[in-house]
Amino acid sequence: MTSLPDRPNTALLVIDVQNGVMAGAYNRDGVIANINELVGKARVEDVPVVWVQHSDEHLTRGSESWQYVPELARRDSEPLVHKSYGDSFEATELDALLAERGVGRLVVTGAQTDACIRSTLHGAFVRGYDVTLVGDAHTTEDLTAYGAPPPEQVIAHTNLYWQWQSAPGRRAGTVETAKVTFAADDAS
Repeated sequence: MTSLPDRPNTALLVIDVQNGVMAGAYNRDGVIANINELVGKARVEDVPVVWVQHSDEHLTRGSESWQYVPELARRDSEPLVHKSYGDSFEATELDALLAERGVGRLVVTGAQTDACIRSTLHGAFVRGYDVTLVGDAHTTEDLTAYGAPPPEQVIAHTNLYWQWQSAPGRRAGTVETAKVTFAADDAS
């Protein structure tokens, strides 16, 4: 139901699952396992898998912390988008890359929930995409020392509020890994 014309396809986004980002992430291994499951399913179904990789003063391009976690392996044929802002669309080629593939619906996974995941969810939605968040395939670090709620509450809150987002001609939703479907007709 995307508001983007002639874009019936779905893509899986894997956002910032990098060594430095995941080092202190809540439920790190479980989230990575779920993302791996989704990547495998997308590949079997010939759904584009798009990898997003952040760089900034803490994630220096080419450093060990900047690298994707070793448990996830990107294929050379799968696009890699480099970004330096929270929103994966901001100052990147992501939108053009998705347009070339006729993608109007995104299934979103990765890190960090309260930063790049939320920014990308909203960035995609305002650009006209249908956006499904995989509730057990995103994570964040513990920022309670800075006044944030514990990570499990940040994740639960994001899952809750994203399932109720709405806008003309677009759909949002939250599903668990086991219930993800890449068929646009079944979009949450």
